[in-house]
Amino acid sequence: MHEPHPHLFDRRAKEAREERDLAPCATRSAASLGRKHPEPDDELRTCFERDRDRVVHSTAFRRLMYKTQVFVNREGDQYRTRLSHSLEVAQVARSVGNALALNETLCEVLALAHDIGHPPFGHRGEVALDELMQAHGGFRHNAQVLRVVDLLERRNPEYPGLNLTRELRESLLKHEKDEDWPDEFAPRPQRPYLEAQVVDLSDSTAYDMHDVEDGLLAGMFTEDVLFGGSELWRRSCETVDRRHPGFRTTTYDRKLRIKRVATELIGTCINDLITSSAQRIADAGVRSPAEVRAHARMLVAHGKELHPLVQELQSFLYEHFYRHPHLKELSEHARRVLQALFTAYVGRPQEMSAWYQGWADEVGLERAVCDYLAGMTDRFAEQEFERLFGKPPFERRSGG
Repeated sequence: MHEPHPHLFDRRAKEAREERDLAPCATRSAASLGRKHPEPDDELRTCFERDRDRVVHSTAFRRLMYKTQVFVNREGDQYRTRLSHSLEVAQVARSVGNALALNETLCEVLALAHDIGHPPFGHRGEVALDELMQAHGGFRHNAQVLRVVDLLERRNPEYPGLNLTRELRESLLKHEKDEDWPDEFAPRPQRPYLEAQVVDLSDSTAYDMHDVEDGLLAGMFTEDVLFGGSELWRRSCETVDRRHPGFRTTTYDRKLRIKRVATELIGTCINDLITSSAQRIADAGVRSPAEVRAHARMLVAHGKELHPLVQELQSFLYEHFYRHPHLKELSEHARRVLQALFTAYVGRPQEMSAWYQGWADEVGLERAVCDYLAGMTDRFAEQEFERLFGKPPFERRSGG
């Protein structure tokens, strides 16, 4: 085997650094259980770095650019997409994982991959597909993530999927119920790896902040209403006022004002998550990933003071944002588009791309249609609706 250049920071050097610098309870790449389809180790990259690179170069990851986070992509360029959300989660997860001396690369790839099973139109599309698939096993986005990385992505003629590590694949299923847990990963651990716990909290931290920003910029609620409904927002405003006296009340730049307070808010959440989790891990005395997975409680969490404030903010968003009439209209839009496409493809499978027509012979027509729909971007689903039915699924606005 060709030996790498002696001055390169190769896989063995990286694995040695992990052994030296990571916490005892962190997941080490050298201890990975490997891949379903054995492959030679990469001389330069750790197994989790290879996972990350495969995810970033996948078709499903690129499509996140045109998939809804909350707002449909065509509604505005400034709103988050599923891709920008995933990048924000990765940033938070890397910050938290690094500070806790966990495997930062595993945190990163899990954050980047955690949403690639989401269908078009965000959670509303997920609900619509689950309804359509009730007689055929339903639809769950966590299970769909695993279908994407194990079956639907194609990168090598020798195996289906991306052939990712066991640790990453299992961590993608963190919200699956016991009855849905795959036999391959049995027995189910009590808790996920710490890196997966970090990503779970990073996910909610990222979407709390960006939903506040997007909701304010979209006019779904006002700064005054948010100020009255969230202690966390009020504290963030007070901190900004101390650091920039007079700025909030005198600036004409509303977007900057919102961004500055939101930045303070997410910084508070990240710092609390780090300090609280570090204390919980120390108190638990866990000395290995196995002890983490067998522990009675989650070890990555907010502290006692901040946790209720985060819950209050999430309740505010649920009431003023997620239940807003505009988002309910988008729910009906998602249901109408996906139901029409599902019915059309089941009735005329030849309307699907050629690969999915062959896929139907392997997994059944309805599941193949579901996989096809779940992989679509918002705009492709709407284009397919117009192609099949001769009209757009929404009313186009005339130019002004």
